[in-house]
Amino acid sequence: MTRIRKAKPKPVYERVAVARLLLVVLALALSAGLPPFAAVAHAQSGDVAIVEAREALRKKDRPRLAALRASALAERHPLAMWADYFDLNNRLVDAQQDELTAFFTRWSGTYVEDRLRNDWLLELGKRRDWANFATELPRFRMNDDREVACYAMLLDQQAGKDVRAPALAAWLAQREADDGCALLAAQLVDAKVFTAADVWRKARAATEVNRPRAVRQAVMLLSLTAAGHAAELMENPARYLATRPVLASRTDAELAALALARLAANDPEFALAQLGERWDRALPADLAAWAWAALGKQAALRLQPDAPDHFMRAALRATKDGNPKDGAAVELPDDTLAWKVRAALRADNGRARWQQVVQGVNAMSLAEQRDPAWIYWKARALQALAKDSQDGESMRALAQELLAGIAEQYHFYGKLAADNLGRTVTLPPRPPPPTAEERAAVASHPGLTRALQLIQLGLRNEGVREWNYSLRGMADRELLAAAQLACDREVWDRCINTSERTRTEIDMAQRFPTPFRKEVQAAAREIGLDPAYVFGLIRQESRFIMDARSTAGASGLMQLMPATARWTAKKIGLDYRADLINDRDTNLKLGTTYLKLVLDDFAGSQAMAAAAYNAGPNRPRKWREGPVLETAVWAENIPFAETRDYVKKVLSNSAYYAALMTGEPPALKARLGRTIGPRDPGAPASDKALP
Repeated sequence: MTRIRKAKPKPVYERVAVARLLLVVLALALSAGLPPFAAVAHAQSGDVAIVEAREALRKKDRPRLAALRASALAERHPLAMWADYFDLNNRLVDAQQDELTAFFTRWSGTYVEDRLRNDWLLELGKRRDWANFATELPRFRMNDDREVACYAMLLDQQAGKDVRAPALAAWLAQREADDGCALLAAQLVDAKVFTAADVWRKARAATEVNRPRAVRQAVMLLSLTAAGHAAELMENPARYLATRPVLASRTDAELAALALARLAANDPEFALAQLGERWDRALPADLAAWAWAALGKQAALRLQPDAPDHFMRAALRATKDGNPKDGAAVELPDDTLAWKVRAALRADNGRARWQQVVQGVNAMSLAEQRDPAWIYWKARALQALAKDSQDGESMRALAQELLAGIAEQYHFYGKLAADNLGRTVTLPPRPPPPTAEERAAVASHPGLTRALQLIQLGLRNEGVREWNYSLRGMADRELLAAAQLACDREVWDRCINTSERTRTEIDMAQRFPTPFRKEVQAAAREIGLDPAYVFGLIRQESRFIMDARSTAGASGLMQLMPATARWTAKKIGLDYRADLINDRDTNLKLGTTYLKLVLDDFAGSQAMAAAAYNAGPNRPRKWREGPVLETAVWAENIPFAETRDYVKKVLSNSAYYAALMTGEPPALKARLGRTIGPRDPGAPASDKALP
């Protein structure tokens, strides 16, 4: 379980104890026919050296890294390229192009070549070494780094190409200030390709996601004085607004709007008072509209009933100057529009404001409108509005078309769409298993082989990246064979994720495997839990990795927090030690027991129990207050993105597991239940002791 915390989680580096590693490598070497002493020697000088090189990189220990690299290269270890990568990456700031060229030649065609080229392109950009940057860029195969893309657009702009649209999109999407996109923005502002309006749009977007440094960096492109004011208002928006009796310029108005949005995030009630009493009239229409929308988003995040009204005020202010399109004057971010839709779904005591749902979805970017969630809710809105519309027939037809477009997709909203259309969801026919030739091809694939070796040694992050890189360009049959290779090696996360990449040949049993089936079913049935629900939760929590550990500290198959494990063990009288948290049977026992406790506390609601398992029971207790809602509406309004996604996926997973276990069609509706609302006054009191 990943308990959501407001504090930024500390990064966790998954280290492998050398003693444990030696045992693993010894077993592998002995199985290959090496005598014990030779096996230990090989482990100490080979595999252990790779793991120690990764640790030396973490510690930035240059001498140790150099020695380990030399040893791995001398022995021609199959993972020597990684020691070489760790070494050069650690001293990249001092490296020269000839060293990099030699590395790229030495490991041509491999993941580490492309990974280091990514790192090197970033370094070249920071050095402003545009000649070498231009030479290396076309050789960058992944080409998936936004900062590298910003550097590349900077060169294109210098060459006379029109980069405004992609450059603005990249800059607006940038969450934290980085050198590449900041440099690009500065150049485009100087060249008058980006306007002052673009800069303020960026500042507003950064304010909404609480990125003070990015706000100041953007505003600094226009004025150092304004940047100083931006820093001041991000620190104390109420004080800033109190010292601004007159708005003498558009800059003053923009800064006041930023302060109101910042205030809304800290104190929505005070922000509402400020807007209503003064700033709604003082600000230009477009900025007042944005301030109301920012307030609406914060109210929606808090599940407050007045959120839809704030968004309505935003729409009214945007249209006061004659603009007929809702919200067009302010170009609200997709995330704000998403909360406009969610608030509209909860509105009017759960009856929903369907017109506002349609308006919110239609104002989103085209890419966001293609998200299955918004396709589904727009269709539902059209169905509701069609009842009282002269265009009801065409609206119903469009709704049917939208639902049909996602009804065959294997996710939460796909199953809801199929149910709305009255279709029975069926599992696709299982494709033929990989042939001997297909299996042999992936088993001998160098990148996949290295990935499995890295994962076996405990270098999971490196192994996953090597694996995913190796899948590039594979067709469905190759992907099925690669997924089966991972399944056979019990690397379940790669098994599942690889199988999910196929488009036409879909093996649901491979996508939803049942490792430890006997043990999971026994643990679930012992306490009256649905095994499919348990499997659906484990698949989302850990992908069946027994020693998985989250950044929040949750461990094992069912991702138990240490405090929760101790509490649950005490509750059932289980003799427990902290080192047992990753023991399979202990983790299953404690995890299923805790899940049953939260399920009972929420009267059998699988949606609320899943939310409680992920974010702790106190939060869904608060989230259920207010109107009685359709369960899908309640789930869509969960304020935490991680928990919102988690609940949908656990329920969807569970439906597929039940279908695979029973042979019946996947049924999501029964798992959702009809509604979620405040606890029935006659129901037993909540168990406040639940951690």
